[in-house]
Amino acid sequence: MQNYSIRKRVLITGGAGFLGSHLADRMIAAGHDVLVVDNFYTGTKDNIRHLLGNPHFELMRHDVTFPLYVEVDEIYNLACPASPVHYQFDPVQTTKTSVHGAINLLGLAKRTKAKILQASTSEVYGDPEVHPQVETYWGHVNCIGIRACYDEGKRCAETLFFDYWRQHKVKIKVIRIFNTYGPRMHPNDGRVVSNFIVQALRNEDITLYGDGNQTRSFCYVDDLIEGMIRLMNTGDDVTGPVNVGNPGEFTIRELAEKVIELTGSSSKLVFKPLPQDDPRQRKPDITLAKSLLGWQPTIALEAGLKKTIAYFDDLLSGRFG
Repeated sequence: MQNYSIRKRVLITGGAGFLGSHLADRMIAAGHDVLVVDNFYTGTKDNIRHLLGNPHFELMRHDVTFPLYVEVDEIYNLACPASPVHYQFDPVQTTKTSVHGAINLLGLAKRTKAKILQASTSEVYGDPEVHPQVETYWGHVNCIGIRACYDEGKRCAETLFFDYWRQHKVKIKVIRIFNTYGPRMHPNDGRVVSNFIVQALRNEDITLYGDGNQTRSFCYVDDLIEGMIRLMNTGDDVTGPVNVGNPGEFTIRELAEKVIELTGSSSKLVFKPLPQDDPRQRKPDITLAKSLLGWQPTIALEAGLKKTIAYFDDLLSGRFG
């Protein structure tokens, strides 16, 4: 007999993407009904193919810049291209996705009285002058630069979430996601982990921008999804924003050398000019996540890279399909 008292109707926008598909897996495994909404701009059915026959899973092709009329208990808003290659391809649409998407989904949450979580980003801190980044830091963002469509779009979405919370008492959660990696990343998304692994597996030159000494903190996808779910499950008095990421800090060069080592690649490092507004440092302060959520990452970089390399090796070898 089904226990309908614990079965929630969960909407995941961007649910055919990297993070969204992993979240859908977790929600289905927990016994919930899941509706994935995606316009497939960067998401792919391959990420959720294994769920398509599940009676508790539903897929809808829809763009969140248009209103959505469904009945749900929880909303995870993950809809937005998240890599520079994809969000800079159509920057106006990127901004619309963050801003119009937030308005439409907050309106849905207001009508259905659903809890709603915004997948925000460490990019709201811009090229930070505070290190590591804490949630109280307001950021250092170029509002007219090539990354602004994403950075400012996400900042505006946070503004909308908190205004709906203050004005309409919508139950909001805001998570600021730091660099995350793992299986189902898009092989051509231009992100550093996927770039390096694909180049290494093909024994191609590995491209570093600048001198390779800029730093990033890399969180494995399973850890990130756990933090996201824990934030959603907090009481209504907890809104965030909460940083979720791995505070282990590595230079880009160190990451490239580790990928070469783990793949046994013959790739060589090549250096190119640093893109405009590329952050020099990125490291989350996760004190709040530890105290509010009892969360901290558990998967070390090498262990996560091995799983990610295995995924890309299968993908490039044609063993999926």
